[in-house]
Amino acid sequence: MAERIIILDFGSQTTQLIARRLRELNVYCEIFPYNKFPEYCDDICGVIFSGSPYSVYDKNAFKPDISNIRNRFPLLGICYGAQLISHVSGGKVEAVGTREYGRANLSTFNSSNDLLRNIRINSQVWMSHGDTITEVPDNFEIIAATVEVPIAAYQIKNEKTWGVQFHPEVFHSEDGIKILENFVEICGCKRNWTPSSFIETTVAELRQKLGKDKVVLGLSGGVDSSVTAVLLHKAIEKNLACIFVDNGLLRKNEFENVLNDCKHLGLNVIGVDAKSKFYTALAGIDNPEQKRKIIGKIFIDVFDEEATKLENVEWLGQGTIYPDIIESLSITGTTIKSHHNVGGLPEYMKLKLVEPLRLLFKDEVRRVGRELGMSENLINRHPFPGPGLGIRILGEITPEKVRILQDADDIYISLLRQYGLYDEVWQACTVLLPVRSVGVMGDERTYENTVALRAVTSTDAMTADWAKLPYDFLAKVSNEIINKVKGVNRVVYDISSKPPATIEWE
Repeated sequence: MAERIIILDFGSQTTQLIARRLRELNVYCEIFPYNKFPEYCDDICGVIFSGSPYSVYDKNAFKPDISNIRNRFPLLGICYGAQLISHVSGGKVEAVGTREYGRANLSTFNSSNDLLRNIRINSQVWMSHGDTITEVPDNFEIIAATVEVPIAAYQIKNEKTWGVQFHPEVFHSEDGIKILENFVEICGCKRNWTPSSFIETTVAELRQKLGKDKVVLGLSGGVDSSVTAVLLHKAIEKNLACIFVDNGLLRKNEFENVLNDCKHLGLNVIGVDAKSKFYTALAGIDNPEQKRKIIGKIFIDVFDEEATKLENVEWLGQGTIYPDIIESLSITGTTIKSHHNVGGLPEYMKLKLVEPLRLLFKDEVRRVGRELGMSENLINRHPFPGPGLGIRILGEITPEKVRILQDADDIYISLLRQYGLYDEVWQACTVLLPVRSVGVMGDERTYENTVALRAVTSTDAMTADWAKLPYDFLAKVSNEIINKVKGVNRVVYDISSKPPATIEWE
């Protein structure tokens, strides 16, 4: 395994951003719950404590024993992490009365300190805390301050331990990436985490792990499962079989298009038309989590039926990626929402799991795909949820609703490509609402369905902002959908960001 920096997660919304920034610096890192420091430590070159929604004085605050980390590895505490280190060392942390949130500037700092080398005077940083460090122990050196925060950063003297009360990982911290890069240099990381090194290492590990065993993979046509398939194919070739299930909740013409794409990649793919099974099981169901579970169960049933036709299969390949893992479990072990790619494999299938992408973010998967020589059309496809249109049809699912949504979404996505906007947004989709409204078409009064258009910009789907698409484009999409999709007479545009909303509606 490559050298790595360990990020201990104390519950911050930006923990994943820390990992993203380190990966951008070609440094391999992993996120662990605050109380689950890895047992194997020989390859660890540094540790970062994340922020947290808690105060160090809260009854439920996360307060692990950090004595086995300090002085053993270079350590950087961010926000709560900085407060925790100071607090357990005898410093004073106090509530500031009003929450310090937003932009600030480093009015003074020690430019000779290793963490702050090449930082600009008055560099903007992002604050987000309700408590602040008001006093540090004698063996702490204050190395940065803002007008409002006299202890914005510190280092423990004669120790490779630092704390910053701001968030260097967010874009608003102008020199934040430089601070993280300085910490990487302090850690002595080789910075050799690249797509080519990932492919070389992963393919070698897959060959060793799988040997001559056979693997079956559930293909979705999205970038995650496609890159997984190509990596496995590169490692074991004919011993990989892919199964692509048409659950009746795919995009328009998706089944045929995916089978054609896979043929070009040289993959062995079995296509299964199972629409009727899914529609029957989903009849009358309108609860989103129940729909997810039904779709997942029927998929597994169909997949298992096809997999048992293959001989001597021992492994199940999945396109699980890092955000799937992170979002499925909180640091307290509580499920946030069920993910198609995380768990869900019934014991009776008795297949071992192989997930080559489980530690990659989405943009890293795309970089690996490019390195593998896959087409841009396949690599740049927008994310598509495992339950498909089942969670973009709010309420009960029927074949007629699927037809309406497929037609509307096809117009939207096609026009995004035609206007050169498809690659400018992270994800775009159409949602069929359980809302009917009055309209006038020709000389007739109508009472038909409403669809919502959704488009967001993002880096890794952990946070997202609504895309500011041109008005003339939105007008064109609305006009085309209303004129060409039977059953729709109103189109609206979703201008919610994540958080507080999610990208998908269900």
